[in-house]
Amino acid sequence: MSPAAPSPTTAPVTSGAHHIGLTVPSLTDAADFFTKTLGFSIVGEKPDYPALFVSDGVTMITLWQATNGADATPFDRKTNIGLHHIAFKVSGPDALSTLHTRLKTAKNVMIEFAPESLGGSKTNHMMCTIPGNIRVEFIAPAA
Repeated sequence: MSPAAPSPTTAPVTSGAHHIGLTVPSLTDAADFFTKTLGFSIVGEKPDYPALFVSDGVTMITLWQATNGADATPFDRKTNIGLHHIAFKVSGPDALSTLHTRLKTAKNVMIEFAPESLGGSKTNHMMCTIPGNIRVEFIAPAA
């Protein structure tokens, strides 16, 4: 089913994502992934929730601690409704290759596929799961 075409007189009411919120089984593991592996900065926290807010300077990610992470049900992209994955842009193929090397040894990260062409285009991408079994794609757009 194709979505209805927007009315020519209706402008979008949004202007990009403010933040993306992820519930994680271990706030420490997720924060370590974003800060130590990807270089994000912690830009806020809410200890009583508990939650941490991390950013790469463009995108903010809210990390919410699951009440009981050990018993939480992980997302399955083929059977659950919800966030399929997040995609982050990197500067180019060399940055994607360097990140792939770093992710191979990162704690609680499983690489789904190594950098490859996106649909036969000059854009490259890779997919992995990060702590909490959350799927993350990294994309190096074509120049």
